Formats: sequence, C-alpha cells, structure tokens
Amino acid sequence: MNQPLDEDVKTLHSMGYAQELARRMSGFSNFAISFSIVCILAGGITSLPQALSTGFGFQVFVGWIVGGCFALVVALCLGQIGSAYPTAGGLYHWSSIFGGRGWGWATAWFNLIGLLFVVASVNVGVWYLFRDLVLAGVFHMDVSSITVDAARQDNGQAVAVQIFVVLLITTLQALSNHFGIKLTTMLTDFSGYLIFVVAIVLTGTFLIWGATWDFSRLFTFVNMTGEAGGGLVPQPRSMFIAFLIGLLYPLYTLTGFDASAHTAEETHNARVAVPRGMLHAVLWSVVFGLVMAGSFVLASPDLAATAKEGGSAWFNLFNNLPAPTWLKDFLAIAIVVANFICALAGLTSASRMIFAFARDGGLPGSRIWRHVSVRWRTPVAAIWLGAGCSVAATLYSPAFSALAAGCALFLYVSYAMPIAAGFFAEGKSWTEFGPFRLGFWSKPLAALSSAGVLVLVYAGIQPPSDILINYIIGIVVFLTVLWFGVARRRFKGPPIGAEITRRAHEIEAAEEAVGEVASPGR
Repeated sequence: MNQPLDEDVKTLHSMGYAQELARRMSGFSNFAISFSIVCILAGGITSLPQALSTGFGFQVFVGWIVGGCFALVVALCLGQIGSAYPTAGGLYHWSSIFGGRGWGWATAWFNLIGLLFVVASVNVGVWYLFRDLVLAGVFHMDVSSITVDAARQDNGQAVAVQIFVVLLITTLQALSNHFGIKLTTMLTDFSGYLIFVVAIVLTGTFLIWGATWDFSRLFTFVNMTGEAGGGLVPQPRSMFIAFLIGLLYPLYTLTGFDASAHTAEETHNARVAVPRGMLHAVLWSVVFGLVMAGSFVLASPDLAATAKEGGSAWFNLFNNLPAPTWLKDFLAIAIVVANFICALAGLTSASRMIFAFARDGGLPGSRIWRHVSVRWRTPVAAIWLGAGCSVAATLYSPAFSALAAGCALFLYVSYAMPIAAGFFAEGKSWTEFGPFRLGFWSKPLAALSSAGVLVLVYAGIQPPSDILINYIIGIVVFLTVLWFGVARRRFKGPPIGAEITRRAHEIEAAEEAVGEVASPGR
C-alpha cells in the first residue's frame, strides 16, 4: 500500500471505521461524481420553465448567479468540514460530532430523503427527455398518448408507462453500482467530460442558430406568476416571492455535490480531494451553466410566449431551432445519457449514505444495509434499497416540480445542519481541521449558509410545491415519534473517544472479511 493510501486508511481508522469499501477513486473521479450529479444538462434544462415562469430572463440569468454564489458558499463550508472528517455519510457524521447524536440522526434522514428525491426527480426527467427529445425529436413518434397531462382524464396509460420506464432505468443504474466502484467511476468520469462538451456544443447551437442577441432580456424582470407563465406558479405572487421561487431553478440544479463526501472512503488523498471535488463541481457548473442558461434566453423568438408554454418551453425551443438535424439528434441523445449517469451517480451517493448510517445502527435492519460485498466491495443491499425507495418516491405524484423542489429543500437543509452545528462547535469541541481551512471566513460563511437555507425552505413550500408541506409535516412527525420512541435509546451515533479504541479488533476483522490487507505499520 502506498503512503498516501496508507494515510487515508489511518485517518479512517482514527474515526473508528474499517476500510471495507474499495479505495479506487482519483481526485478527478471524486470531482466527476459530484459534477455528474449536479449535471447542468439535467436541472439546467428540465427546470428552466420554473425560472421563466417566475421572473422572465432576469430570473434565468441573474437568478443563476445569485443561486450559484450561494451554492459556492455552502460548498466552501462543507469542504472545510469534509477535509477534517473524510468519511462516507459525511454530513450525518459531522452533525453528530458537532451537534450530538440526535442532530446527526435527523441530518441523516433529511440528507437521505433529499438524495432519494435526486434519483427520483432526475429519472423522471430522463423519461421526459427521452420521450420528447429522442422518441419525438429523433424518431418523430407521436408521444401524446404516453405524456402525463393533469388536464387529461384518461392519462392512466401514460402514468403506467412512466412508472415502468423509471423502474427499468433505476434497475440499470442499480446494476451498474452493484458491480463495483470501478464501473461507476468509469461512467461518471466519462460523464464529467461529456457534460463539458455537450454544454459547450449546446450553447453554441442556441447562439448560432437562434440567438436574437437582445442582451437586455438577461436583465429584464417581469412577474410571470399566474397565467402569464403558463400556470406553473398558479397563483400571482409579489415580485420578491416570485424571485425566491425562481431560485429553485439554480438550486435544484446545484445539488448533490455532497457525493464527494459520501465517496470519501473510496477516494485517494481524501482530505484534499473531497473539498476540491465539491468546490470544483459547483464552480464549473455555475460558470458553464450560466452561459448555457443565457443562450436559452437569447435564442427564444418571443420570450413571453416561451414562458407561457410552461413545462414544454425548453423542448419547443430546442425542437424549433433551425440547426442541422444530425447535430440536434446528437445533442438529444447525449443529454439523455448525461441525465441517466446523473441519477446513477445520485444512487451511488444515496447508497453510501445508507451504508454509513446503517454502519452506526441508524436504520431498521442495519445489519443488512451495512453489508459490503466481498467480491465487488460495494454496499449492495444499500444500493438496492436506495433504488427501490427512489422508485417509490415517484409514485406519490406525477409532478416533476414537486420532486425537484423537495430535492433542493431536503438536501440544503441537510447541508445547513452540520454547518450550523459547526458554527457553534468551532474552537470548542471542533479543534481538528484538515488541510482545507476557511480561517476568518469560516463563521461568517456558516451563518450566511444557515440563513440562506431558511429562505430556501420558505421558497420551496410555495405553490406549486406547497404539496410538500404535508410531506414535510408528516416526515417531521414521523421522525420525532421514531426518535423519542425508539432511536434515542438504541442509536449511539458514530464512535467517539474510547469507543474508537475499543473498535480496533472489529476494524481488523471487518477488513479481513472483505480481503483488505493491512500494510506494515498500520
């Protein structure tokens, strides 16, 4: 075992955990898995109507800048903590250390629900993109009978087709995750390059064959809530509230970068690679996504008419571009592939969260969900549990916007929880830091992140996503009852102090069970 890898394992041992997962990811791969989940070709496309239907071109362009800067602040705060504690299930682990086992337990659930919503929402988006770009656009098929439309009374067939396709897609993603991190890494590394290339080509296509070059559109705010925006935000709202709702466009897209932390136990030089992976995934997504979003606004012949088209706005814009057919076909297929890998990477992240939480006894049936395959060195049971739960999440509502808003809301709440706890713990119980430090800016940025997430929660429960209020209340009540009824007595949290020392023999046995060979001096 080389020296950097040996140091990674020693760091993991110092936190009380065994090296059960295969540490085969490079720094680029750690970046690529987060970049693949953020995937500006997913939310940057499918959630565009959310922005147009709230604040016009200003919401798309300036809103992306505002949301992107906030996401960078959150990534900076998480990167500092991840550099100190590079472990799978990172957010849960950090919250437990800084805020206590109850705070960590709640963080785990919010993060897990958010990750499952990522997989669910993106896979519904994969189906929409495949249906409208490939089936309709490339093969010129009539897809009206398999399009879910709330106005139709006979859309049962469309819903059934959607459920079947999402189940098939998720199964393929679970199989890819099952057969080792090497296969997953190959796909996400490829996706990292694919997103860069397709984003550049897509932006160029919109600018060359569609741009009006009316740059004033990028800075013009028009309140499009109500019928003006196709009814995506059905009730007319004030300009300020409309802007807040529209921020779900960039913030739904700029989620999932915690994957770098969740795969820390599979990454070389994790203390450096994890914060770098998160920051670079957000930074480059913000830069490329901003230019791409601007090209969409500039390419619309009539932006008000485009906004009024609602959920089909981007598809109609793309299909009507007078670009070469072969180029549009390439882009359509590439976008679907990128979205498929986006959800695949999301399932990787969710499965590591399940594995890490179960490893500390946080889930019912933890012995099952924490199991690592000796052959593949992956948490196979956790992978299939995550796949099943993500499919189930698509059954409660056909509304993509509700899944997208829920994803952004739950994930950013789970991001804020360890950041807020770290704000109070820094310099007191939190005295161990990694090579990535924020120094003077640590507490101001932590305060800004925590306050910003509260604003996001308010925006996330506005119509049409107000359906989430019932689910949030239900989840909070369920978790409260579960904690005080069962978990508070049984759940010990991650190992600390003497418990870490006591686990030495368990760590050795766990590593021997999966064939991990200790290096000299370990």
